[in-house]
Amino acid sequence: MKILLISAAVILALVGLITLFFSFKSKDIETPKYKLIKTIDGIEIRQYPKMLVAQTNMADSSMDKNMNSGFRTIAGYIFGGNERNQKIAMTAPVVFKMGDTASMYFVMPSKYKKEDLPNPNSTQVKIMEEREKVLAVITYSGFSSPKLVEKHQQKLMAVLQQNQIKTIGSYLYMGYNAPWDFVNRRNEVAIEVVL
Repeated sequence: MKILLISAAVILALVGLITLFFSFKSKDIETPKYKLIKTIDGIEIRQYPKMLVAQTNMADSSMDKNMNSGFRTIAGYIFGGNERNQKIAMTAPVVFKMGDTASMYFVMPSKYKKEDLPNPNSTQVKIMEEREKVLAVITYSGFSSPKLVEKHQQKLMAVLQQNQIKTIGSYLYMGYNAPWDFVNRRNEVAIEVVL
């Protein structure tokens, strides 16, 4: 019995170390380059360039119902579900567009042009170009949930209204971590603004 307990403790310790390793390794994942324009009360105003994305549309705007299925659909494309069976590097963040209709997208690695990317096998995945835009962004840590997204969405809107900054379109949720990351988790809620 004692050997069993020691073995279980060793296995748990190894799992913990592996999880920590991969949590810190996720910092090596490419993220879009942006220009920080200014910070207002903890909200960053960022200028993002054009980006190529692999996008899928959702049946409704519920994060609870759609995050996993949307993620699997697009992950299928980058893990080889395309005409060349080509693997494409994972990037961060995964972006969920909220609103009356919803969609999710992965930003494609910056080394690709649209014509370099293979066509998806799934008709639910589209390769698109996101135009250059200015986003107001609030960042928070830990594991996210629809309640936390809504809470940070309200904080973001309050700061923008106080500063008379006009918004365009729907909110975005941007998640930067794999589900197994337990430390250094980064989440963001954003909306396009006009300065």
